[in-house]
Amino acid sequence: MQKIKIALITGSTSGIGKAIALKMAQLGHRVIINGFGDQKEIDALVVELTSISKQQAHYFATDMSKPQEIEKLFETVNRDIGPVDILVNNAGIQYVAPIEEFPTDKWDAIIAINLSSVFHTIKAVISPMKKSGWGRIINIASAHSLVASPYKSAYVAAKHGVAGITKTVALEVATNGITVNAISPGYVLTPLVAKQIPDTAKARGITQEEVKRDVLLAAQPTKEFVESEDVAEAVAYMCSDAAKGITGTNLSIDGGWTAK
Repeated sequence: MQKIKIALITGSTSGIGKAIALKMAQLGHRVIINGFGDQKEIDALVVELTSISKQQAHYFATDMSKPQEIEKLFETVNRDIGPVDILVNNAGIQYVAPIEEFPTDKWDAIIAINLSSVFHTIKAVISPMKKSGWGRIINIASAHSLVASPYKSAYVAAKHGVAGITKTVALEVATNGITVNAISPGYVLTPLVAKQIPDTAKARGITQEEVKRDVLLAAQPTKEFVESEDVAEAVAYMCSDAAKGITGTNLSIDGGWTAK
């Protein structure tokens, strides 16, 4: 990529999304972040991204579960900043419970944020990307886009859906200079994963340390958590000209989990 790109990363105020935002800034791109959290920390991140990239970074507190807010986000971005060249769908939430106890509102929220938001954001960027003849869409899926784990019905269903929409859109825009790929990390010790450890311990009747050792890392032959920075580097590669022939793929970064 020669010219500066506009990169929008959803769910990027912490964890994997934050690592991706920082990597995009290191590449000199103009970064737009989204998510929730402590406003002082978010403001500091915007300043840091701006300083790294030498391009003014931006933050939008868009609720990715609400289509109207997503539509408004892209209207504002297109008007005030410019069309998005790189879209990284990373926003996600989790809830762990047996299917018969799984709250309907939790199911709806997970599907809305983890899956439906991917549809709405992609729909918003496709036409401008076609017009420019270049675009990169990377959907952060999960090892759970390929395999399942108990007590995570909504999350597994959503991530399988992300894998499906990735393939579908990749085929639709294959001749337009746009690539669409998914990256499926294994367990990364992000705030999202850390938050689900107590819930998993409760659901399984075991300690939190046993959850880490016997549930989370048991799935990964390396016995190590995936690093957020490793995912960010993969995103950077997918955005490069060297990856222009890669589209419709689902790249696993899971310590060998799905090799079994």
